[in-house]
Amino acid sequence: MPLIKSADAFRFENDHASFVGLAAPSRGSTENSAWRITIKPGTDAPPHSLDREEIFIALSGAMTVRMNDETFTVAAGDALVVPAHQLFAMSNPHAEPFEAVVVLPVGGQGLIPGQPPIIAPWAR
Repeated sequence: MPLIKSADAFRFENDHASFVGLAAPSRGSTENSAWRITIKPGTDAPPHSLDREEIFIALSGAMTVRMNDETFTVAAGDALVVPAHQLFAMSNPHAEPFEAVVVLPVGGQGLIPGQPPIIAPWAR
């Protein structure tokens, strides 16, 4: 189906964020997955990487990203490109949620040190 209505999109939740699954193979896309992420205030997400490039397009709020020896603030209107196999950590030290649309090539796997690779349910 070429149109995924927000009201019909699958929703997922974990300890630090909520996800709205938009484009994914289970919803008709063949090359890219896209989802909306909301990172809760006061969150420190665990460091992880992906085996493919991941792009965050910030919609509202702000988050802090640690990558290599650098720390970035990503705010509404910004785009963050995370290279494949780059370990990074996201946090939201602010009082309001951070929201973004995230794009990852189909089949991209999350890599958390010490755990087997996963394809997130919102990207399947």
